[in-house]
Amino acid sequence: MTKHAISRRVMLASSFAAPALLRASFTKKPFFYSEIEAKIARRDFRGITKEDLPTPCLIVDKPLFEQNLKRMAGHCKSTGIDLRAHCKIHKSVDIAKRQVALGSVGICCATIAECELMSGAGIKNVLYTVQPAGKNKIWRAVTLAAKDPTFMVVADDPLTVDWVDEAAAALKIRVTMLVDLFSGLTRAGHPTGTPGLELAKKIDSKKHLKFGGVMGYSGYASHTKGFEERRQRSIMDVGPVVETANLCKKAGLNVPLITGGSTGTYNIDKEIGLTELQAGSYVFMDTGYMYIGSKNGDKRYDDFQTSLTVLTTVVSKNHPHQVTIDAGNKAMLRPTDQVKDRPDIIVENQGAEYGILKWKDGEELKLGQKVELYCSNLDMSTNVYDRYFVFEGERLVDVWPIMGRAGALQR
Repeated sequence: MTKHAISRRVMLASSFAAPALLRASFTKKPFFYSEIEAKIARRDFRGITKEDLPTPCLIVDKPLFEQNLKRMAGHCKSTGIDLRAHCKIHKSVDIAKRQVALGSVGICCATIAECELMSGAGIKNVLYTVQPAGKNKIWRAVTLAAKDPTFMVVADDPLTVDWVDEAAAALKIRVTMLVDLFSGLTRAGHPTGTPGLELAKKIDSKKHLKFGGVMGYSGYASHTKGFEERRQRSIMDVGPVVETANLCKKAGLNVPLITGGSTGTYNIDKEIGLTELQAGSYVFMDTGYMYIGSKNGDKRYDDFQTSLTVLTTVVSKNHPHQVTIDAGNKAMLRPTDQVKDRPDIIVENQGAEYGILKWKDGEELKLGQKVELYCSNLDMSTNVYDRYFVFEGERLVDVWPIMGRAGALQR
């Protein structure tokens, strides 16, 4: 046999061997998404692994998630501050019900659509934390209050007080309304002190309204780095809210609630004078909270654990120490995201569908490998996915629908 014939035979043998090896590595067919949907509908999660899931998608580490819920519930019980957990982070009835079961006195919502979802699921004491403005939102809010008298709204403008009272009169009901007071964020909030007292009196004077107290959310304080610095910012922003509540009490008004606070200030708010806490991020946590500092002086904030990740797939590997993943701008990828178990890896945006991961040393990421990311902003990330895949280790144990999605913001 000639040299050329041998080479040709070897080449042909190799061309047939490669597909055979490829087939050998795919002997177990994954579940297609239609099959996963069918199994979810039957509440049958057996056999589904992270390898089966379409990416990008959201993964909840159930043990860490439950640890976070229990820690916050325990803190509130031991310190005597109520928790009214904010659902804007998770937008999930399943999670809200778990929070209520552990002692949350109700739920806070940032949109009227979220309010309708939570109230419609049977959750009581829902607080709409943005004043209803415009005919659509006012009527929807008043209609909710007609169905559930425990539903509450806020107002930072006298016009809103008049409008809601008028709509409530048409339905012959009373709506509980709180004064939303300025506490550092210029996006909303009535002036504190005497102006706040006057708005409270106006609410109290309305036949179809019931004054429910005051609210003040210090968004800047929640992410202030350094515990003592965060504490001082909270006192500066929230202190006047509490002082206004005291003015209302001296004027003879009943002030059932002084509500506000956040995950970052959860162990500060009670001492300032809040009666309840509107924390939300604690259930999942994100990179925005990782380095604000703990009370014990540690630079890393580890009071609550990062229990949510974005699962992605390595879809290209054409450069040394660099891979492309299938999570990009549409998946809310940010350069401040972090790779689980690989803090050395740098995250970069590459477009609508793609992201880049880069590193200098350490184990190489492989083509087709699944990678989990800690996201930078929970509100944004959870808003573009439709469900949470809940895992205990590598075992899928539940799936929780997400209400949020961008379209829901328009409803």
